[in-house]
Amino acid sequence: MRGDGNKLSARAPDRDRGPEPRRHHSRDLGFPDDGLLAVRAGEGDEEAFETLVRRHGPAMLRLATRLLGSRTEAEDAVQDAFVNAWRKLPEFRGESAFSTWMYRIVTNRCLNQLRARHLATDLDSVPEPATPDPQSSPARVAESHAATHALAGAMAGLSPEQRACWVLRELYGLPYENIAEVVGISLQAVRGRVFRARRSLTEAMSAWR
Repeated sequence: MRGDGNKLSARAPDRDRGPEPRRHHSRDLGFPDDGLLAVRAGEGDEEAFETLVRRHGPAMLRLATRLLGSRTEAEDAVQDAFVNAWRKLPEFRGESAFSTWMYRIVTNRCLNQLRARHLATDLDSVPEPATPDPQSSPARVAESHAATHALAGAMAGLSPEQRACWVLRELYGLPYENIAEVVGISLQAVRGRVFRARRSLTEAMSAWR
């Protein structure tokens, strides 16, 4: 399940499951919800899993890119996360939404990578600024780029957990309860990390307000 640089491949990895897995023709899938697709994928239905990858892959890639600050590293992390998800799907019980389950797998994969490289990052850690208006003055364009550099530096100064909690809350709008489940920490810890991340970023960007 490798990417071509622009999108993720929806091909499910091989899984040693003994008998040949059941496959449902695409006409049978229609537009089922994630829960049904996850059940079918857990039974070995590769086409159902490919549908889940196509449905959630872009969002997972955006999340990983914002956490890791590198499109290339994000693609690798998401590929690994979906491989891991495929292997663990027989254990998926639907106690949380499939998307929340994938947020958890992708976030944990990214957190491990952030810790391993000691919070190293690059300027892709935040969304690129919008293309400047052709009528904008050179000074305003330069100011926009400088602000982007400042925000990237501020994001790099956050701990991996603060960064993950802030991104999930501020950019994805996840409730605190879901973030606690995704990151694997208490609700109180999530609130504390989001608060400290907001304070750090506000202080770092005060000159650009």
